[in-house]
Amino acid sequence: MEVKNCRMCGRLFNYLGGQRICPDCKKKLEDKFQQVKRYIYDNPKANIDKIAEDNDVEVQQIRQWVREERLQFSKDSSVKLQCENCGAPILTGRFCEKCKKQMADNLSDSIRRPERPNPFAEKKGSDRMRFLNQ
Repeated sequence: MEVKNCRMCGRLFNYLGGQRICPDCKKKLEDKFQQVKRYIYDNPKANIDKIAEDNDVEVQQIRQWVREERLQFSKDSSVKLQCENCGAPILTGRFCEKCKKQMADNLSDSIRRPERPNPFAEKKGSDRMRFLNQ
């Protein structure tokens, strides 16, 4: 285990992986997330600056939750996101469905498994016994 300083409050904590924030700040951040989620549900047309201001959260944090696909905006929301690959409008995440599918197809094409030889396939040549000449 490593001991690190929390990025939010500066206290020392046992770092186990993931975000470098202490358990107390992680809980506070999760509470803020739930608050923002409820706010977006109740106010679907609010813009991202208004959401951040009313919930005392950084705009960057809201964008991170959206990119992680934890938050999603409605179709009539004023918040517009773009696919990082093609620029198509999206409601959550980093990529549109078309680009996600294309990336998954490219990945599966690049990881082809070698074909196993069939032990029951017919062997070419004679099945007769062979002798060495002396």
